[in-house]
Amino acid sequence: IQAAAEYKESVIAPYRGKLPDAVLANMEEQLSGSCTVEIAAFNEFTNFITDETAAKEYDHIIFDTAPTGHTLRMLQLPSAWSNFISESTHGASCLGQLSGLEERKGMYKQAVNTLADGKLTTLVLVSRPETSPLSEAERASKELADLGVHNQMLVVNGVLSAYDDAISESLYNKQQKALAAIPAELKNIAAFFVPLRAYNITGMENVRNLLTKDLFTVSSETINTDNIPTLNKVIDDLYDSNKKVIFTMGKGGVGKTSIAAAIALGLSEKGKKVHLTTTDPAAHLKFVIEGNANITMSHIDEKAELKRYQEEVLKKARETMSEDDVAYVEEDLRSPCTQEIAVFRAFAEVVAKSENEVVVIDTAPTGHTLLLLDSTQSYHKEVKRTQGDVPEAVKKLLPRLRNADETSVVIVTLAETTPVYEAMRLEEDLHRAEIATKWWVINSSLYATDTTNALLKAKASHEIEWINKVDEISNGNFVVIKWKAEDVKGDALLES
Repeated sequence: IQAAAEYKESVIAPYRGKLPDAVLANMEEQLSGSCTVEIAAFNEFTNFITDETAAKEYDHIIFDTAPTGHTLRMLQLPSAWSNFISESTHGASCLGQLSGLEERKGMYKQAVNTLADGKLTTLVLVSRPETSPLSEAERASKELADLGVHNQMLVVNGVLSAYDDAISESLYNKQQKALAAIPAELKNIAAFFVPLRAYNITGMENVRNLLTKDLFTVSSETINTDNIPTLNKVIDDLYDSNKKVIFTMGKGGVGKTSIAAAIALGLSEKGKKVHLTTTDPAAHLKFVIEGNANITMSHIDEKAELKRYQEEVLKKARETMSEDDVAYVEEDLRSPCTQEIAVFRAFAEVVAKSENEVVVIDTAPTGHTLLLLDSTQSYHKEVKRTQGDVPEAVKKLLPRLRNADETSVVIVTLAETTPVYEAMRLEEDLHRAEIATKWWVINSSLYATDTTNALLKAKASHEIEWINKVDEISNGNFVVIKWKAEDVKGDALLES
């Protein structure tokens, strides 16, 4: 993150005092997304790979994050290296991430060649024994293989090897089912399995123990609150405060869709007319609306929305840009930020049509996306060439999102180190965009179960530290939902 901040400033500094503030703000926001963090990380990564002294000093250099396929493709495009495309007509975007690195082009090429050399580089895909993370690993594997990074291996972390009570048996069976259905792309690479441990993998001692032994040490931490409420507490508050737009937000795999479904069901049972919008396949949530006259539902197809947005942007780009610049815009449109913008536009259309309903959405835009859309609006006003890049529905929704009386973002996480810190970063990003947050939901908690399995019981006790952390950062506005074997129905979540 520090590398990204330094890099961003190095790109923008030459333009300060020369360009209008609105244009600088737009450039700054373009350089504030995950794409820029990736480029800055790759910049650091390149330093090591191309440093002859480091190569002599170390036998192995280990990076805990690999560059994405999007980053590597971006590095191969001529226009990615020029300054900000001066006549950009495609609105909200993260263009310009490489514009400060022209002099490093040769080093980058060397780094990319090293990555594709199987004698020098091994890519280790790390996943969990769950369907969603394994699918994500398959996508990364294929994307990087297409770019020449073929020397790959798979490590599946957190595998339960035995069971002796109902909870551990359910977890064991769920993991085995996911492993039996491992995606085809991953079947052809060497796979290694790391057992589930009772302790959090933090601190040197636990890292040393990870591959050799388990320690069923129960944490001495105690819960700071007398009463941990259920999801009904959140629903009551959303109902009493008459919220109109509700998002569930969190990293992948924490259960945002199930929580959104449960909130929709809870509000409908109180008499509210609810529209549930999901990016999950619609069939997954049919159980929520069956026989419930107060809920309507729509499914946003992320791929279709992205394609629609990409085609709209490229059509405009081809009218004024060179072939090289169009190629760069085309790759930029594959970035995570672009997908968010495309989906957000679809959400805005749903909200615009649902004047008399509560809208519950299972994915929230990041603060970066909102600021990007904001700064794009200001930019177009400044340079007097608005071309409808920010649709009317989006323009109307942006101020509504900042109205805490109308909109609520429910943060969903797990009682573990990384998910909690990732959720905190998401919350900070929302606050940067002046979006208020109140409720946190800790999902899939072992602490909330009655497991008697020694490993899971010890693991559950280590959740207490993170439950207390969430209690602190949410000012006590949190609920805990216990771990369950299957994706449960909305009404069952309400009973947790």
